[in-house]
Amino acid sequence: MVTLYDGGAYLVNGTHLIPEKDAAQVTAMAGKEVHQEDAKKGTIAYSILEAHNTSEDMKALKLRFDAMTSHDITFVGIVQTAKASGMDHFPVPYVLTNCHNSLCAVGGTINEDDHVFGLSACKKYGGIFVPPHIAVIHQYMREMMAGGGKMILGSDSHTRYGALGTMAIGEGGGELVKQLLRDTYDVQYPGVVAVYLDGKPGPGVGPQDIALAIIGAVFQCGYVKNKVMEFVGPGISSMTTDYRNGIDVMTTETTCLSSIWRTDEDTREYLALHGRAGDYKELNPADVAYYDGVVYVDLSTVKPMIALPFHPSNVYEIDELNANLSDILRTVEVEAEKITGSLETPFLLTDKIVNGGLKVTQGIIAGCAGGNYTNVMEAAHILKGKSCGVEEFSLSVYPSSQPVYMDLVKKGAVSELMAAGAVLKTAFCGPCFGAGDTPANNGFSIRHTTRNFPNREGSKPGVGQMSAVALMDARSIAATAANGGILTSAEAFADDYLVPSYEFDNSVYQNRIYQGYQAGDDQAELVYGPNIKDWPEMSPLTDNILLKVCSKILDPVTTTDELIPSGETSSYRSNPLGLAEFTLSRRDPQYVGRSKVADKLEKARIAGTSPAQAEPELKQIFDKIRTIPGNEDVQPLETEIGSMIYAVKPGDGSAREQAASCQRVLGGLANICKEYATKRYRSNVMNWGMIPFQMKEDAEFEVGDYIYVPGIRSVFNGDMKAIKAYVIGGQVKEISLFIADMTPEEKEIVKAGCLINYNRNR
Repeated sequence: MVTLYDGGAYLVNGTHLIPEKDAAQVTAMAGKEVHQEDAKKGTIAYSILEAHNTSEDMKALKLRFDAMTSHDITFVGIVQTAKASGMDHFPVPYVLTNCHNSLCAVGGTINEDDHVFGLSACKKYGGIFVPPHIAVIHQYMREMMAGGGKMILGSDSHTRYGALGTMAIGEGGGELVKQLLRDTYDVQYPGVVAVYLDGKPGPGVGPQDIALAIIGAVFQCGYVKNKVMEFVGPGISSMTTDYRNGIDVMTTETTCLSSIWRTDEDTREYLALHGRAGDYKELNPADVAYYDGVVYVDLSTVKPMIALPFHPSNVYEIDELNANLSDILRTVEVEAEKITGSLETPFLLTDKIVNGGLKVTQGIIAGCAGGNYTNVMEAAHILKGKSCGVEEFSLSVYPSSQPVYMDLVKKGAVSELMAAGAVLKTAFCGPCFGAGDTPANNGFSIRHTTRNFPNREGSKPGVGQMSAVALMDARSIAATAANGGILTSAEAFADDYLVPSYEFDNSVYQNRIYQGYQAGDDQAELVYGPNIKDWPEMSPLTDNILLKVCSKILDPVTTTDELIPSGETSSYRSNPLGLAEFTLSRRDPQYVGRSKVADKLEKARIAGTSPAQAEPELKQIFDKIRTIPGNEDVQPLETEIGSMIYAVKPGDGSAREQAASCQRVLGGLANICKEYATKRYRSNVMNWGMIPFQMKEDAEFEVGDYIYVPGIRSVFNGDMKAIKAYVIGGQVKEISLFIADMTPEEKEIVKAGCLINYNRNR
């Protein structure tokens, strides 16, 4: 089904894969001598990165993007940060969508206040504003912005438009701020992995099935981590571009950096249909291209899949699951016990086995992955003339944009779904991140959305409630609905149905979307609601720092959802201190209180009061520090104090910068880990002025301990591979930390205390 090559490979003439160990065959087939370094330049990714690189060094890229996009969880903070840094206009097309908290009622007026702020920012700085319910962020960008050879940066991790020939990257808000200031996105040239698609998907198999099969094969081993996934091979042309989009958006769950696909006539037709024929560009690898790895996918062997809680990589064939329900579901229950930390209110799946089948609570088809035209049409076909039933199971469908919704109405799909008992809703990302549609306690939801992390559906284990999500394709969700809520593979309903051609009508966009690019009015005022607050002041880094360990997480991976929960808490996204109250609330509820204690000591230091006077414990701590050779004269007033989180591998998941900024506004000064799960989280840590420490050894310190790091500013001038630090507990114990490569700009940002300070200093 999915095979990973051991090592790199050459692709010759777009069809022949030759492992690098057989490089002699490449020369014979190409009819000329081939050098690996030259062949690396033959990828599609290389040509696009080269065109957007502003440096003279292709190994150290400094990229500028063609366009950017943000949604209403992130755009207020980005605009506020850029404004504080000196921005006076949007220098590239910048799309602000309102698809994340548009239906969330928490907090009174604050959600709509943010939308009003966003529109005022577009009027002032020259942006594009997509009102609530009109389109989800990535569908709008596909329809109106993506095109051949472009690069787009988004403040959402699922910023992926590779199937349209665009290399798109999802990052934290700080990276978008840099683009707004005409700075660059700095990254080492990434590895490029070929995803070679062969064959043709079988009946009943949808894009989510193929995506989950790939995720299941590559995630755990990190095969494509921080690399570009380049989709090639003859199998691409067996799928429509709308179908390809559904696969592409899920590449985020592999932890890759970006994606790009070979384009063809169907890509051209998709762009022409959306009134943008001029944005088409034929993209193919060169006659000989070298890839750092290969993911070979035989599309014909992929079966309908399910990703069980609590990660998109927890993948099984639906038939395999149904044949082994008790054994497989019990493994999920064991994981649930770890999440709840309690056996008093267990989350169960085995109790849903009824007459040999798995009874599902809820089905949802939504967002940039599930709400596409093709998916909803296929679901409607399966449910035509059938019933979702009158029992507990319910089905909700969210088309990804109003144009998609309009054509679904014209084609009769909406009435067919509604007649079967489905509820049709407007474009909204809530089912992907936990705003709305939360099942009942102990409920089990199947969703064609992007993620199924713990509590992504909105439950709150901390107060004794829990439900969970499995990811599936829209076709199998519809099959399950047609079977009364019993988990069913779409193969049971597959036939020779062909989806009618899509007809795009952009009249709603013409009538509702504010198009203000290059038409900003610097005299216009930003409209602030009472919850929109400026960023608090943050201190520049001192020569010596003292870190208080405020949380220690030993899980194999810590998601950004655990660092700052998604869902209703995101309503407070425009109030940095208000949102920070929820930091680690579902993972370590005592963290906020501990961090505030450390932050109080730092504020006392800044005000000129010795922290050792404010906290008697610190007098003994500094007495011990002075026993370290070379630190005999260390003074509390000259030593920055901050909180610190240790996690084995933090940062999997969302690009939301709040996972880092919430730590920082509470006085966070560093993370220590074995490995960062994603580049985007590490970038967020640095952009918010925190030090991205790592360590090879196990963490032999506990919550409440202090870690002293002398001479940290001078460390940035060295190789950063062996940094002496000291655990100050009952005795002084030396430990070794290191920091992976940082650009000169990243070092200056951390030393300044945050990106805002760095830009002000400039």
